Amino acid sequence: MAQKEPVPINFVHQNAILCETIRKEQKHQKLHKDYRVNPFKKINVLAPKPNTKAEDDAQEDDQYINIFKKAREVPTEKYDYPQTESQAYGWFTTPLIDSDRSDIRLHHPTNNERSY
Repeated sequence: MAQKEPVPINFVHQNAILCETIRKEQKHQKLHKDYRVNPFKKINVLAPKPNTKAEDDAQEDDQYINIFKKAREVPTEKYDYPQTESQAYGWFTTPLIDSDRSDIRLHHPTNNERSY
């Protein structure tokens, strides 16, 4: 049986493949420079270490605070109408008829007294 000789590496072709790969990556790469904390993820606030000085230089980011408050709103405050069929149940919570406790047709109190 004849053994196959290893094919020598063509460095010109390897370099062309590498250049093409890099060109494709740079074409579709999007560089993000503005990093923020995800407002939809629960944040565990930890107290600082007791032996360090407290830094009061922290500035509040108004845009982040607004996004955070918007993420914590319930759907009835975010939207005017339900977005899904599941939200339609219980969307309108105001009663259709005012409750009148003297009207026996609508008010059926339970009697908790024991009768012997």
